[in-house]
Amino acid sequence: MRLSRLITLVVGIAVILGLVIWLIDSITRLSWAIANPFLANLVIFLVVVLLAVLIAAFTYYFFWLPNRAKRRKRSLPKVSEVKTEAAQENLQAVRQQVSQIQDEVARRELIQRSKAIEQDLARGEFRLVIFGTGSSGKTSLVNALMGQIVGKVGAPMGTTEAGATYRLKLNGVDREVIITDTPGILEAGVAGTDREALARRLATEAGLIVFVLDNDLRQSEYEPLQALTQIGKRSIVVLNKADLYTEEDLAAILARLRERVRGTVAMEDVVAIAANPPAMRTETGEWLYPDPEVTELIDRIAKILRTEGEDLLADNILIQSQRLGEEARRLIDEQRRRQAEKLVDRYQWIGAGVIAATPIPVVDLLATTAVNAQMVVEIGRIYGCEITVDHAKEMAISLAKTLVGLGIVRGAIEVVTTALQFSVAGFLAGRAIQGVSAAYLTRIAGKSFIEYFRNNQSWGDGGITEVVQQQFQLNRRDEFIKTFMQEAVTRVIRPLQLEMKAEIEPEPLEELRMPEYEELPRSREDTIDDWR
Repeated sequence: MRLSRLITLVVGIAVILGLVIWLIDSITRLSWAIANPFLANLVIFLVVVLLAVLIAAFTYYFFWLPNRAKRRKRSLPKVSEVKTEAAQENLQAVRQQVSQIQDEVARRELIQRSKAIEQDLARGEFRLVIFGTGSSGKTSLVNALMGQIVGKVGAPMGTTEAGATYRLKLNGVDREVIITDTPGILEAGVAGTDREALARRLATEAGLIVFVLDNDLRQSEYEPLQALTQIGKRSIVVLNKADLYTEEDLAAILARLRERVRGTVAMEDVVAIAANPPAMRTETGEWLYPDPEVTELIDRIAKILRTEGEDLLADNILIQSQRLGEEARRLIDEQRRRQAEKLVDRYQWIGAGVIAATPIPVVDLLATTAVNAQMVVEIGRIYGCEITVDHAKEMAISLAKTLVGLGIVRGAIEVVTTALQFSVAGFLAGRAIQGVSAAYLTRIAGKSFIEYFRNNQSWGDGGITEVVQQQFQLNRRDEFIKTFMQEAVTRVIRPLQLEMKAEIEPEPLEELRMPEYEELPRSREDTIDDWR
């Protein structure tokens, strides 16, 4: 009770006591003063009625009205406002991020999922997912919870291919419960893998998970259970087909289960059920169909929803919005990475062409030319960072020094020299090695700068050295070197060979012909002889 209400209560009680004392004294004096008994009784009656109205108003304000507000609050439960606001902020951020995604299919999917989360928040329905291995009895459990047959019972693994959804109303729980029967996990084949992915996605959208087992918990089953609890999902572990065990065996299995899930699932959240007990034949030949034994599970679910339902619902909405935001950021990061890698591919061959055309030391290229600086500027622009050319040159020089200091320049030349399996003239081989090495080092530099911008312009805890070394190791794998050298031959070596061939072989000469001369005039002596 607030302090102001407490002070009002104390003052009200004091006033009422004073009025009662004053009333007793006044009634006594009034009865003496009024000679007419009827008039005296009427006045006393009016005073008593006034006092009764005052007491009733006091009782209504301090006792009945607060209880009514509490009842109204229970009938209209509300999700935590703090978590709701956080979820709405996440969804707003997702809408802003969606506009940056170029993939139309991925963009539409994110929009649909954000709308679904908003609808869940508006309806306030509680989602409960039945999760577990194939043929463990998930559908039988849903049948038992619903009190009617809603799916095939005793079917082989792989029957539930999509999440089947049902509605359930539990006593004492204000919100309607939506039950989803998921496909089985750990099934073989491509189809089984796809069904398991669907089951895991549905589980991440649940407020409460019922993990169904039909025996002791295996490691392959524990891993998905642990993964779900690590993202904040509340789970109940259910041992189905408990009717198949003796009391001693059942107690031993439950003890082992509780020990194995210690720290992941609460001890009281491990229960045993018999969702579909087998029929028994009586001595008279009649078949007896026992009722499902799921009371302990229903009681546990109802208790969790009554005591923690609002928090679980709020947590689920918040977790879904956070995961949707992470998915949007992942798609944007992949999109940016693809664009940046295409940019690096282009600049690595630009650098190779410059070196092959005008051979200079590779280190000087990385440290002084504008090729890598311009690459840094454009990579930064892809990640929404405006970098000046001067700043980009400083960054390129710093990275070049790191390449030299770590011996990566020498290592790159050795990798390229070893990978070049052709015989050319010495001068051509030197130019080819320099050009391809320049492309290789530019690629390492570009990949390193991609990681720098992906981490919000930070080299991380290990600094630039760790990033550069990691990229060098990634780009020296055999499968990458093979593809890289195939492209290098096309882009660098063959153009050099054509250029060398053109310089060595002269153009074919045209056939020489003697020029045709006109008959020259004879000399003066010849002319004189003619006259003679």
